[in-house]
This record gives sequence, structure tokens and C-alpha cells, in this order.
Amino acid sequence: MRAETPAGGGRTTSHGTFFFSVQARSTHTGSESATRITGSVSAARLALMVLLFQRGPLVFSSDMIWRLVVLLHVLLLGAESSSRGGRTVTFHRTQQDDSRDRARARPRRDTRPFHGPPFTSCRTPLTPVEHKVLDDNTHETGFNGDDGSYVILTWVGDGTGVVLVLSTFSAPIDSFIEGGSSRLYRSTDYAKSFHDISHRINNTFIREEFGVSVGPGSSVILTADVPVLDNRGGIVFTSTDAGATFKFIQLPFHLAQPITYHFLNPGYLVALSIDGGLWLSLDFGAQWTKVHDGVHSFSWGAGVNLFFSCSRTDAVEAEERGDLVLKRTTDLGTSFTTIHEDIYSFGYIGAFLFFSVMEDSRSPRVMYFSSDQGDTFSRALLPSASTEQFYSILDGDEDMLFMHVDNPGDTFFGTMYTSDDRGILFSKSLERHLFDGQRKSDFTNITSLRGVYLTNKLDEDGRIRSVISFNRGGTWRHLNKPENVDCGEQVKHCNIHIHGEHSRNIRIVPMLALSEPTAIGLVIAHGTVGDSLSSSQHPDVFVSSDGGYNWRGTLRGPHHYSILDSGGLIVAVEAQREGQVKTIKFSTDEGQCWKSYNFTEQPFFFAGLASEPGTKAMNVSVWGFRPEEDGQPMWVAVTIDFQSLITRECNEEDYEEWLAHATGGGDLTRNGCLLGVKETYRRLKKPSVCRNGRGFVVSKKQSPCLCTREDYLCDYGYDRRVNTSECVRQHSAANKTLELCLNGEEDELLTAGYRKVPSDRCEGGFSTQLAVQTVIRPCGIKPSPGPPARSLSPVTHFDTARERLVLILVCAGAGVIILVVIVSAVLAVRKVVYTNRSPVYRFSNLRIQDEDHGTTADLESATSSNGTACLQESDDDLIQ
Repeated sequence: MRAETPAGGGRTTSHGTFFFSVQARSTHTGSESATRITGSVSAARLALMVLLFQRGPLVFSSDMIWRLVVLLHVLLLGAESSSRGGRTVTFHRTQQDDSRDRARARPRRDTRPFHGPPFTSCRTPLTPVEHKVLDDNTHETGFNGDDGSYVILTWVGDGTGVVLVLSTFSAPIDSFIEGGSSRLYRSTDYAKSFHDISHRINNTFIREEFGVSVGPGSSVILTADVPVLDNRGGIVFTSTDAGATFKFIQLPFHLAQPITYHFLNPGYLVALSIDGGLWLSLDFGAQWTKVHDGVHSFSWGAGVNLFFSCSRTDAVEAEERGDLVLKRTTDLGTSFTTIHEDIYSFGYIGAFLFFSVMEDSRSPRVMYFSSDQGDTFSRALLPSASTEQFYSILDGDEDMLFMHVDNPGDTFFGTMYTSDDRGILFSKSLERHLFDGQRKSDFTNITSLRGVYLTNKLDEDGRIRSVISFNRGGTWRHLNKPENVDCGEQVKHCNIHIHGEHSRNIRIVPMLALSEPTAIGLVIAHGTVGDSLSSSQHPDVFVSSDGGYNWRGTLRGPHHYSILDSGGLIVAVEAQREGQVKTIKFSTDEGQCWKSYNFTEQPFFFAGLASEPGTKAMNVSVWGFRPEEDGQPMWVAVTIDFQSLITRECNEEDYEEWLAHATGGGDLTRNGCLLGVKETYRRLKKPSVCRNGRGFVVSKKQSPCLCTREDYLCDYGYDRRVNTSECVRQHSAANKTLELCLNGEEDELLTAGYRKVPSDRCEGGFSTQLAVQTVIRPCGIKPSPGPPARSLSPVTHFDTARERLVLILVCAGAGVIILVVIVSAVLAVRKVVYTNRSPVYRFSNLRIQDEDHGTTADLESATSSNGTACLQESDDDLIQ
């Protein structure tokens, strides 16, 4: 069946496909990422099977089939559902009348949220001409006849306009209900119209959990759902032309997880089979070679380095974790190098390889890091850690890592540390960092401005408050009150507090904070204004145009929002849990003024907001469904093209130079200095209504700054003095010289308590006599002697044999004493520094105390912020 909507000619409708989507963005740095929702899949499938087999033969009406399908997968509206390379998302259908279910539920105390402090924002009506232009460039497509409960959307290529849509189930549902199938659709005009191309993959059922894998360029892989017992291997379909054609490939093995691309060369593929075999293809899946057995996990490193953990017996069992071997191949499987034994888990982020080690079954796990692809590695020096604590890597790049260390006990908070450029020495960055028992963190990288991070902390009074850092974790501070909001005299501390991952998981907000590298300084987020973050206060939408320094209230109530045209256009749809939607809001001045457009004459239940990743596009799609008279839902996609409304291309007069991090006042020579440089960007003026266009490139000018104490972190063993930038020694710290033997090298750290922030490029100015001086030499080899010092006393000669003998004995005795003292000191230092620590994950509910009503709300979550389920006693998903 073909479903097609003409690309032009006004608002049109067609039927035959089902599509459901929302925007996906690449994030390893804390920005919003799509996550897979699979917690209820097995339970729902089991419930359906029990229903089918307990009651015997059943006659299913179309309405019953729809309601059974709904039971399979319940979606939290607006939550993203699967991230594959940052360009793919998955959604599920949800029941439209769940309000009736809630009405039948046990009565509960009324805890409906109240509105926060009032604010006003500009509203401008559409002119008749603008309304006509949008009507002529709005494409509405109705989809029916497709019974898939999962729909996977994938953007293929950059600026190609190609979208692949896979409609499927978590398992072949047609074994239970006649008519179940999976379908593949393709659009070449940015989701304005679709074609059913299921015949290109022989109408094969595609596995939902593997979905659509998109690699560099226009490469695509689909994995068929093939029974293991009846086939010697699985089946994949590959495409190198963005899904225009597909090639059938019979695999010599059955996949245990989706095939992994090399990040630069799409022809290099790695796969893990269900029996633990590691397979490699160098020709985009045409030929496969098994390179190792007993593999537990793997990861690409820099270049063609491939890391994997494997069993000594070539058979991986759960109880053998901690007895694995970490290996590396640098020549695509021809030869292997063992990096370390007794591995429990490992990972790769930025430029760092990290792994945890269990020397025996009774010993705690220990974290090691390598910044040179495993050639050398060292144990991380994390002070004040006990055996009850767990570790979590929040973010990382080639310069540094952010690591969270849990506090002992069920405190729901810990301490955040930042590493040096080797990933060995960690300095304290933030205390009481919020991290609940289900391993949810609100840590967010604001990608629209260099060095900015946002997170929440749990203060001693039990309240959650937002803090922001503008220098990569060097210092943190509360966020400023929005300029158009006042709290009132009864509130002592009036600040904006940002909702994060915890709030999204319990449906307080539908989206996380949003920022994009191409939209300089722009941040959109849900927040509440007051003394602390509140679950009883209705969240509103706030916008910052300067990377988080200043904020402004822009939309009342929770919304779904997206950034288009490199920040020149913002669109939003109000979140409706029960009602239907028909209106989209848009702003051309970073949220200062909004216009509203009714994009459909027949409202529908909202499902998601979607636009091409990368913010270059000017069209956006709204997805949802309408209930039909026959009981079947009709899925609806409405794509609005704003390019026809905003037709003028921007010129030089539309741009301005903007000095980032400029706060005004103080030393003008330091104004705007951040991480050692001043950065002046060329960006669009707010009043300018024009198109940045797909060719827009962020441009900036940089100039170095003189160093100050703000450019330095407190080094290992030092803490920052309260309300100052001075670093003071911890009482338990060792002497200023710390000598350790790591990887056959003696690493002698001489410090005065300061270490320059990684990636800081300041010059001259503040310096300390011994700051960050590190001498590395092979263990047991002393440094080359310097020139002899000039003697200031008479020279003593030992001429006789007796005198020389006495001298030798005295020196020997002194040497023995000195050696004993040195060995004792080294052992003491190693005991302090290398106290064994065992990560123990705890699962508890976080409770937020509301500021005004004295009520509490459970914050429960089941997956980490990147969608990885957490297992007790596991280091697997240390990256959050």
C-alpha cells in the first residue's frame, strides 16, 4: 500500500501509514537524549499471553484488538523512547481514555500543582496573510490500517530530507493476533509524505529492539526477526543509499545486540553473537569473520582500536564477571594485546578508557583509567571514598572527566569530582550532588556555550536547588531570578530552579533543558521560581539567551519545544495529558514574543514533536492520533514548513557581535574571560526576522586572558576555602610531594594546591611556585644529578683507611635507616590513597519536600538518563 501526500498545493490528507515521532539530538554531554522504554514490555506481553491462553478461544473485535495492543506498551506522553546514534527515536501508542481509568482508581488527596509567580510574555496574532501562507504549507497525513505498537523514526544523512519509519511490535504479535505485521515507510521531503517500501525488505518482520541502525553517510541496517532454532544465522538488510534500495544478507550467526558501526568508516562493522562470538566485517556486512570467542562486551576506541572483555574459558557467565580479561586489537582482529585481567566492566568516553577490576571474589572493585588507548593505565585517585560508595561518570571529553562519588548511606547525594587530563587525579567540584537510588542525575551540559554545566543538589534542609557552573565545574552558583518574575516578600531566596531527569520520569515535565551548539547562548528549560525546586508548583518554560546567566519566563505551563534554523526559530506545543491539541506556537526572537497557529481543523491526541537533528531545518512535524468511529485510532502527522513564512535570507545587518560570559562591572579587562579566553560570537539580532539557512556556520573570535585563581582547580588533597578562591590543604592529606609507582613509573607530584582547569588557555598572570609540577621517571631510576653545589664551608678529607671504613659504616647505617623510613612512608601514603572501595548501588525513592505545602512527592525512575537499565552490583553504565 502506498501512502503519499503531495509536497505542495495546500493542506492535504492521505491514508495508509502510521507514523509517530519526536525530535532526537545527539548527546553524550548531558544534553537531552532519547531513551528506550522497555521496562513493561515483558510484563505486558506475558499478560496478553495469559489472557489468550487462560480464556481459550476468543473472538476479537477491532476495538478489542486495539485495546490489547494498547496494553502492550504504555507511553509517558512526550518522552523519547530510543536513541540509536542520536538520529533515531521510538514511540509507542498510548490509550486515549486513561482519564477514565484514573477516575475509577482509589481516591487520592488533591495534590494538583499550583501556578508559580506570575509573569507576562509578548503575544502577537497572525496576520491573515501569514495564516494563509502557513495553511498553504501545512501537510496533514492521516494513517490507518497499520497495527504496529512501536514506530521507529530515523533521519538518514545530513540535509537529505530522508526519513525512514519502521512500524513494528516488540515480538511477532501475529502469532497471537491475526494481521500483525511490521511495515517500512520512506519519506524524501522531510516527512511531508511517505511511501510504503515494505516490499524492498520482502515484507520481513523487523526486530523492534534492534530497530533501524543508521551509520555515517547514508548507510542503514535493518535486522530481521528470525527464529534461532530453525536458522543457522540471522538476516539483515543493508542500504548505502538512504533506504532507496536494500541488500539481503544471511549472517553466519545470530545477533545478541544491534550491529555497531565504526564512527568514521561505515564499512567497518562489529557484532556480538548470542554465543559470545565477536564478529567483524570490513565490507558493510557482505563477509563476516569471527575474531574472538567468549566476549562479554566491546567498544571502539580511537582510530581502529577495538576493546573487548572476554572470558578466560571462552564462555561468559554472569557469575564470571570480575574474572574477565580486557583486550585490544589495533589491526582489526589480526592480533590482540591483553590490557588487564580480573575485569568486571569497562567503557570508553572522550579520550579515556576506564575499567573496574576485582582481584578476587571478596575484594571490592577498583577503577582504572587510561588516556593512551590502554598502553598505560593508573588507578584513579579519588579521596574520601568508602566501600559503600558507587561511581558514575557523568560526562567526559579528551580533556577531562566528571565523576560522581556516592556518599555512604541512603543519602541520595554524593560528591562530584573533575579529573586531570590523564584521568588519574580528581579534584572536588560539588558537594551534595543529587543522585537518587535509581541512579538518576540532573547533570546537563549546556552545549550552546563553552564550559557551562547545570545540575541539582540536595541541600541540608532537604530541598533541591539548581546550580550552574560556567568554568567546567571549577565553581558553582545558584541561578539568577528570571528578569520578569518576582517571588514576593515571603520568599527569602528567589531563584529559578530547573527540572531535570527525575522530574521528566514522573511526568512533572515532558522535556529536559534544550540547547544546541549552533544556537549560541540559547537555553530552553522547564523550571520553578522560588526558594527551591517544587513538585507542587506548576512548571513553566523559561529561556536564557546568554548561556544561563540570565533567564526570562516565556510560556506558562509545560510544553514540548524544539529549536529550528540555528536558533532563529523556536516552536512549542502545550503538553496535554488528557486533552487534544491543534495549536503550535512559534517565536523568531528567542522567546520574547510568540505567535500561535491552528495547524488542523480536527484536534488530536498529541504524541510528539519532531524536526531534523542539528537545528538546520525550518519545518517541524506534530504527531498524534484521532479516535475513529470503528474503534481504531487514526494516526496523524502534520508537517509545517516555516520556510515559506520566513523568506528573507539574513544579511550582515541582521547579525551582531556578542561577547560571551560578559557580566559587566568589575575589571573590564577580565570581562568575558572564561577558561582563559574571551570569545566574541557573531549571532542573529533578536528583532531580525530572517533565515540563517542551512549554510549557517558559527563564527567567533578568540583572545587570550591573563591567568587568575579562577583558572585553577584545587588539586588533589586540597579544598577551596569557603567564599574565596583560595585552596587549602585537607587535614588528612599527605605532604606536598606525593610519590607513587604506577605502571612501572614513579609519578612524583609536587603541588601548591592548584591545577589549571583542563582546556583552560590563559597566559601569564597568577601562578604558584609549585603548582602542577609533575616529574615522571621509571621506578628505581633516580633523576640525573645536577651540577655540584658550591661549598660554603671548609672541605673535609678522609685520607686514612680507618677513616674511610668508619665513613662507609656510618653511611651504610644511615642508608638503611633512611630506606626503612621511606618504605614506611610510601606504604602509609598508599594506604591513604588506595583504600579499597566497592561500589554498592542502592535503589530507593527520592522524596522532594515542597516549599509551601509541606507535602512530599516520590521521584521514581527505572533507567539511567541515557536509557540504560541499572543492575545491582554493576559498573556497566557508569556513563550517565
